[in-house]
Amino acid sequence: MLSKDDITPAQYSIDYDNLLNREQLKAVMHESGPALLIAGAGTGKTRTLIYRVARLVESGVNPDQILLLTFTRRSAHEMIRRASQLLDERCRFVEGGTFHYYCSKVLHRYAEKLGFPENFTIIDASDAMDAINLVRSRMDIPKSKSRFPKKSTLYSIFSSSVNKQKSIHETVEIDYPQFLQHVELIEMIYDNYQSYKEINFVMDFDDLLVKTLHLLQDSEDVRVEVASKHKHVMVDEYQDTNAIQAELTGLFSSVHNNVMAVGDDAQSIYSFRGADHKNMLRFPELFEGTAIIKLEENYRSTQRILDVANRVLDEAEEKFEKKLFTKNEQGDLPGLVKAANMNDQSRFVTQMILNLREQGYELNDTAVLFRNGRDSFDLEVMLNKKEIPYVKYGGQKFTEAAHVKDVLAHLRILLNPKDTISWNRILMLIEGIGPKTAEELFSWAHSGGNPFKPQQAPNVSESYKAQLKALGDLFTKLKQLSGSVTEQLQSVVEYYAVFCKKRFDDHPKRMKDLETFVDISGTYQSLEALIEEVALDPIEATAIETEKSERDEPPLILSTIHSAKGLEWRTVFLIQCLDGVIPSGYAIDDPEQMDEEVRLLYVAVTRAKEQLFLTYPALFQSRYGDYFSNPSRFIEEIDKSLLEPWMLVEEGSDQKQIES
Repeated sequence: MLSKDDITPAQYSIDYDNLLNREQLKAVMHESGPALLIAGAGTGKTRTLIYRVARLVESGVNPDQILLLTFTRRSAHEMIRRASQLLDERCRFVEGGTFHYYCSKVLHRYAEKLGFPENFTIIDASDAMDAINLVRSRMDIPKSKSRFPKKSTLYSIFSSSVNKQKSIHETVEIDYPQFLQHVELIEMIYDNYQSYKEINFVMDFDDLLVKTLHLLQDSEDVRVEVASKHKHVMVDEYQDTNAIQAELTGLFSSVHNNVMAVGDDAQSIYSFRGADHKNMLRFPELFEGTAIIKLEENYRSTQRILDVANRVLDEAEEKFEKKLFTKNEQGDLPGLVKAANMNDQSRFVTQMILNLREQGYELNDTAVLFRNGRDSFDLEVMLNKKEIPYVKYGGQKFTEAAHVKDVLAHLRILLNPKDTISWNRILMLIEGIGPKTAEELFSWAHSGGNPFKPQQAPNVSESYKAQLKALGDLFTKLKQLSGSVTEQLQSVVEYYAVFCKKRFDDHPKRMKDLETFVDISGTYQSLEALIEEVALDPIEATAIETEKSERDEPPLILSTIHSAKGLEWRTVFLIQCLDGVIPSGYAIDDPEQMDEEVRLLYVAVTRAKEQLFLTYPALFQSRYGDYFSNPSRFIEEIDKSLLEPWMLVEEGSDQKQIES
């Protein structure tokens, strides 16, 4: 096999000079030593990595001495497949995969050094939760009146603790404060879970990283043996690595020191999973002599969209300086759309989507992005009304969520006391009532009993009679509030709060969903209208992405910004661009979190190829009253020459958009 010293650029079979721009070429041709490739959004990062893999192999580097670490196995396989098509089948022997996948290979090879057999078992998240539950059941945990976390929540606490390198106590205190009173028991379960895995020779996903790190740190001979095999190490999406993965990167490349980290610090938005954007910022300090290469030429968006993206990024304090540019056309100015209220915002977006469809755009050419899953609730109602098919990523459709269905069930009974399904749902919330008792109760109601006084049913057990009376009192109150949809819904939510707390470990988040539901309910003239447009949407039809419209068209995309990373659409609407939403109200006093909020907005803006609209409601309507809201502080000061203000006016019954 040729060595790289035996080949000259003229002998390459691939015309790298003409197929890559100057900075991409610099990255592909980088010979030795550490390098940091800062790849702005849409600048051809994946293409550059593929060409680099091919170029290294073509230069004579043994493919199995190239380690390509990515965040999904699929992306590693796709890069290697495309490199093979570009060059030849030698590229298929490149070692590619996720950190977890590669660490599992290392651990199987050196298992005995850890006191594990070579054939130890790797357990997935579901198995890990079952193991945690088993450990918990073996412990003599005293019964408590307050809720104890479920196995899935315990698993999340343990995993978060590992990935963020925080103690169990810190993790509970920061992310799960509702369980702080149980923290000592949670710590005991964690310790016993670790012992269970050791005794039974099993490892969960987090163990794969942690045990590999300890193995390489504690066994010099193993570190040298493993790292010697890696002539070149490349890590994709380096901005999303956590502290353990960053340390592993250094250990894997510690012999030859040929490591290339690839990513965009401006797109680091997963700190809640333990990702640390500072891994990129620190890279030149940790790896002496790092060559910094910036990809700034964008192949996705128009220049006017990039101008807004660059302006947004100016708000970040900690970052690598870069300016995205393109040879694409200038394009239309992105719009800053001020709607009167949430309902008008939804009407504007819906009408624009219909207009785009009339212009020949496919629905899936367009995406509506938002910060939180609940931010799209009002829009979803409007889309259902207009029969526009959509699929939602990064947040459940709110009519499908269990807590929303529970609340709606109470209102459905108010309108239709013979709704057996809804009766079953609300009765089963009450402790002590199972399917048999529930059936007896609604059979009694159907045969002449007063459905709104369930406590009067015969043979009612004393254990749940008081709760049935509370349910009856709720119905009495709902009848008195007839005519005020918001007050009726608020009353059900207040009644339901105790059940929500008992049923769900993440009840604070679910209660926020319900508060949002109450806020948007003011747009309905009557309870019947709300039920008709929301609750009576058939369960099958709420999974609207599985439906085929008459035109068999692919659906519109609704997505949280986090779930949209790495994707692109011709037109993007970013809704609820409000201060307190983006940036989140929780981030305002924390400079590091505020920087991540800037990056979140940057990610949203750079998903758009041709058209971009940032929208917000001027008036926020809630059960506490109406108040004026402010647009996101990140966009409020953007010059009109970059972000064009729009006003919405009514023309007859149709909405018309005009520039202010």
